[in-house]
Amino acid sequence: MSRLGAVELLELVVDPDSFQRWDTEPLPPRGVHGEPEQSYHDELAAARERSGVDESVITGEAAIEGRRVAIIMCEFRFLAGSIGVAAAERLTLGIERATAEGLPLLAVPASGGTRMQEGTVAFLQMVKISAAIAAHKAAGLAYVVYLRHPTTGGVMASWGSLGHVTAAEPGALLGFLGPRVYQALYGEEFPPDVQTAENLAARGLIDAVVAPAELRRIAADALAVLCAPREAPPAVPNLPLEQLPDVPAWESIQRSRNPARPGVRALLKVAANTVTPLQGTGAGEQEPGLLLALAKFGPAACVVLGQDRKFADQPLGPAGLREARRGMRLAAGLGLPLVTVIDTAGAALSKDAEEGGLAGEIARCLVELTTLAAPTICLLLGEGAGGGALALLPADRVLCAQHAWLSPLPPEGASAIRFHTTDRADEMAAAQGVRSLDLLRNGIVDRIVAEHPDAADEPAEFLSRLGGVLEHELAMLLTRTPTDLRTARLDRYRRLGVAT
Repeated sequence: MSRLGAVELLELVVDPDSFQRWDTEPLPPRGVHGEPEQSYHDELAAARERSGVDESVITGEAAIEGRRVAIIMCEFRFLAGSIGVAAAERLTLGIERATAEGLPLLAVPASGGTRMQEGTVAFLQMVKISAAIAAHKAAGLAYVVYLRHPTTGGVMASWGSLGHVTAAEPGALLGFLGPRVYQALYGEEFPPDVQTAENLAARGLIDAVVAPAELRRIAADALAVLCAPREAPPAVPNLPLEQLPDVPAWESIQRSRNPARPGVRALLKVAANTVTPLQGTGAGEQEPGLLLALAKFGPAACVVLGQDRKFADQPLGPAGLREARRGMRLAAGLGLPLVTVIDTAGAALSKDAEEGGLAGEIARCLVELTTLAAPTICLLLGEGAGGGALALLPADRVLCAQHAWLSPLPPEGASAIRFHTTDRADEMAAAQGVRSLDLLRNGIVDRIVAEHPDAADEPAEFLSRLGGVLEHELAMLLTRTPTDLRTARLDRYRRLGVAT
């Protein structure tokens, strides 16, 4: 398959004439035992002639839609993009410079892995590259990866797999062990269609499969959120609280179950101005019922993770909560606000969920959310039943759609426990204080967003109204320090139900 070279890809992605090379003369080549054999010198000379570059990696900076971005990338035509000591040192220096200058980093690997001509010393270079990436991310700086065909071996097992956001070229071969090595070692071909970009995306290992022509737009959108200013944007007016009718709890519950009710995807489509979908845990798990995305509401950037009502037939399980925790860590690592959206009839009740550690994942979500070093907003958008809802609830500000609700169990389940029948679900809903007005009265939610009379009747208007509230709430949270927010958040839940 024909592939663009590194410089050709750069021309597609960055602003015209903006790329500035950071590379200096590469270190002298080394062999396994020090001075390399003449054959290695000859290979390097031929690679320089064939590729037009002096090593397998290129580093520098450019602009993408006017934003300064550091870039590290492989040129596969130079000895299959392999990484030796000189290439690793160039990469590490580039990463360290990006960190020192406070620049986001775009990595574009395409490599067979370690350069065999340099042996074990070259193999160990992946450690320092990974450490440099870790330091870059620890500084709160964005790291975006675009995996090209092929990316295997030590490169895939180090800097190729550490992105905040990771996309890949269509049809790219991506994996730890190259298929040629597998066949030589085991005498059979590697199973087909396993080490492909498309399969990795389906398994939740990478976020998207993106053609080179689309990379500029995808990178610009992701960086618009990942690199958004952390200071508060201009505040929007505090929308007035409406007088809400005293709707019975059971009526709200029935309205929340209307299939026409808008969910989290509709919210992002109508109310957000920039959306970059992410997917999976990055560790081989993905659940369609959990949406994870980078988004902006007005000028306020955030990480969004929400339960998607379109997949109500696939209740959220432990993998979905591990995906949610990826979003929490992303928000904390970059200092971005986190918006969680609750819309679930309950978490998965199954053998797989129990054996997958559902209860433990709910507990870990609660710990992460209550201690998160980033501003947090929870939006109760529809149904809010049981541990699946609780796992995403703790936040600095909790918003609630008028007909959303929150309960330890669906009212039918609570009725079955209390009265040994589901026929008294409406009584249980009223008695347990699950509706929005009761949640506001008890200090569980901070604000109710009106529905006129039902979000399903006015989806665009309701979602626009909700987007304005989110924009305001995000702006207000960004005026406070993470330490103050965390202290107040812990105090809120410590005093809930017992405060006088």
